[in-house]
Amino acid sequence: MDEIVKQALRKWPNVPHCWGWLGLDARGNWFLRDDATQAKGNFPHSKGERLEHAGLREFIERNYTHDDTGQWFFQNGPQRVYVELAIAPWIWRLSRMESTPENACEAQSPGRVEIKSHTGLATQFLQALEDEEGWLYLLTGLGLGLVHTQDMWQAAACLEDVWPVPEKISRSMLAERFGFVLSPKNQHDAVKK
Repeated sequence: MDEIVKQALRKWPNVPHCWGWLGLDARGNWFLRDDATQAKGNFPHSKGERLEHAGLREFIERNYTHDDTGQWFFQNGPQRVYVELAIAPWIWRLSRMESTPENACEAQSPGRVEIKSHTGLATQFLQALEDEEGWLYLLTGLGLGLVHTQDMWQAAACLEDVWPVPEKISRSMLAERFGFVLSPKNQHDAVKK
């Protein structure tokens, strides 16, 4: 978390949280969702405006985390901006490992890849899962995430060479099993009633 964010939290500890205004799609894109967008429906069916400003995206990604209930948020100074998730809290990008003296043999295997989150954090493979529509998820040291569609060819090579066969799972069971909330806004609204 950025130091300026920590300072703001100390200075203004009781700023109300923000619900429904930020979404993360299945390709790791951030979407700003104003009142009009939210009135048209839940994320991702009503996405809003894709966030293109590189500096703002980087700020969000450095300050992206979750609470104890599995709700993911961006800590924006003293305010938590809860994130509506299209599918999972992480979107994994895969890239070939660079060959170094320590991993020269591993790097030559087509299945050896580096796994990074949509926020740029590197992580380690633990397990592969596949839902009823054939979408591939990886459980890693950071948690559960979806493999980015552009990286499926690398994931396929890993499944052939290195990773075990994916566990079959219903998409509807992912959030409960892996402890994340797809729509913090819907959960918040339900509690308010």
